Amino acid sequence: MAEDLEEDFEEGEGSDEQEASSSGQEGGSKKKRLILILVVVAILAVVGVAAGLYFSGLLDPLLHSSKTERHAEEEKPKEVHAAVFYDLPEILVNLNSAGRKQNFLKIRISLELDSPLDVSKVEAVMPRIIDNFQVYLRELRIEDLQGSAGMLRLREELLTRVNNAVKPAKVNDVLFKEMLVQ
Repeated sequence: MAEDLEEDFEEGEGSDEQEASSSGQEGGSKKKRLILILVVVAILAVVGVAAGLYFSGLLDPLLHSSKTERHAEEEKPKEVHAAVFYDLPEILVNLNSAGRKQNFLKIRISLELDSPLDVSKVEAVMPRIIDNFQVYLRELRIEDLQGSAGMLRLREELLTRVNNAVKPAKVNDVLFKEMLVQ
């Protein structure tokens, strides 16, 4: 019986060792799994930060610095001409209104041209420019001219119309010298 107890005791120790080794393997595998998860999370965080910096444009100076230096060397300074301004005659038009009250628009415009050579091209098609402006301005309502957004839309539309009339010459800008709405 004593021998049986000793065998049981030895088997019990062995089983404890087996349990310890199996729990050690589980503990080791848990540690490996934890390390793997931390590495994956760290890599995803680095990739996420890099993507955020790239898409926000903060990495552009670092990524494109050599390209911009090459472009700067290749790009030659262009000759700068002083802008030429050409004044159009005063335009007075009735605005489109639904009621009996008539509203008027009095406008004085100056055109910004690239060179003095373009002045003769503008003068040659002056009747067409005035006609394009008159037709467009007569269709405007007072609401169309309100605020800075209205002024900007008017400037863009007049610039488009004058550039269509003076092609191939180019008008850079339409400048309002005076604008009176009554």
